[in-house]
This record gives sequence, structure tokens and C-alpha cells, in this order.
Amino acid sequence: MTKILAQLSAINFLGLLAACALGMLNWLVPAHPEWAYTVSMLHVTVSLLFAISTLLVHSLIFIYFLGTGRWVKEVALAYKLPDQPLPKLTRELKRLTFPPALAAMLVVIATAAAGMGAFMREWPWPIHATLACLTLVVNAWAFVIESRAVTVNAGVIDDVMDEVNRIRAEHGLPTNEEALHQEHA
Repeated sequence: MTKILAQLSAINFLGLLAACALGMLNWLVPAHPEWAYTVSMLHVTVSLLFAISTLLVHSLIFIYFLGTGRWVKEVALAYKLPDQPLPKLTRELKRLTFPPALAAMLVVIATAAAGMGAFMREWPWPIHATLACLTLVVNAWAFVIESRAVTVNAGVIDDVMDEVNRIRAEHGLPTNEEALHQEHA
């Protein structure tokens, strides 16, 4: 998941940068109507694509932490593992990650709404431009926090599996990997 998140985040952030660059180009474009319309439509299309992509990437983070947190909790209950450090750490990682992810989602929604207001010439464009810059900053911040949390969480999952295998060995049972191999054989 760490590698997937890094790739999705990088692609998404580059897309947000491209949307901002097109917005700046749209603002700087010469008065030629056909050129201005083409750049404007390209900006709207790329912006909407990556606004939705941003929502999807951060939603994926929510789902990842909900799922892995539940898995760690269930395994801890089944194998009578103590709450500290592993199950508690997954809850702390989720609590650390959710606010920045939600902020990143909300700011991109606000930016898209302000962008449509500016496109319809009902809102001043500086509001949209300011929110677009804020979107870049908040998403970069959120992606850094999410990346660190996912990396730590991957270690927690490995530690839980090591503990489960240790308990299984104490009871004369095969490791999970061996049990899965036997099941498929």
C-alpha cells in the first residue's frame, strides 16, 4: 500500500499542479477568443478530473485505515494480544491521518465550487486562485502525513503477523504462510 499511495499521490499532485498551471495560463492568455476558450475548457476538464482524483485518493486512505484497523483489532482479540502497542497504534495513526485527509478533500471541493463561480463570472477569480494555491499546500501536507502513517501501519501489520506466528508456533501450529500453502496444496 505504501508504494501504491506514493504513486497515486504523486500522479494526483502533478495533476493538481497541471490544473493550476492551466488556470494561470487561462488568466494570462491573449484576448484571442478561440485560444482563451480552449485553454479555459482544458483547465476546467483537468481540474475536475484531478479534484475527483483527490477525493478518491484520500477516500482510499480512509478505507485503508478503517480496514487495517479493524483487522488488527480482530486479530488482537482472536490471539489475545494486548491493546498496547499494536492495536492502539493503529487507532492513533487513523486519528492522526483523518483530519489532514478530510481537510484536503474539503479544500479541493471548495476550490472546484469557487472555480465554477469564477467560470460563470459570479465570483471574483482571486477567491478561486487563492483556494487553488491552498489546495496544493494542504494536499502536499496531507500526502506527507498519510505516507508516513501508511508506512508505520505497514510495520504494525508485519509486527502483528510476527506475533501471530510466534503464538501459533508456541501451540505447535504451522505459520500462517505454511497453513495457506498446505490449504492450496
